[in-house]
Amino acid sequence: MATLRITYTKSAIGYRKDQKDTIRALGFRRLNQTVEHEDSPAVRGMIHAVTHLVTVQEDQA
Repeated sequence: MATLRITYTKSAIGYRKDQKDTIRALGFRRLNQTVEHEDSPAVRGMIHAVTHLVTVQEDQA
């Protein structure tokens, strides 16, 4: 299954609480941190909610 490499690139300060909660749910703790998740509809939905705060790279496994 494909893996998504997600990097937290822009601060969530000034954005709604649900977006901050989504950043935390993706596993981010600090700016410019990168996490990897399996590609799934749930993760894609979370990424869609915060596309303005993260960058995504798709890795084929």
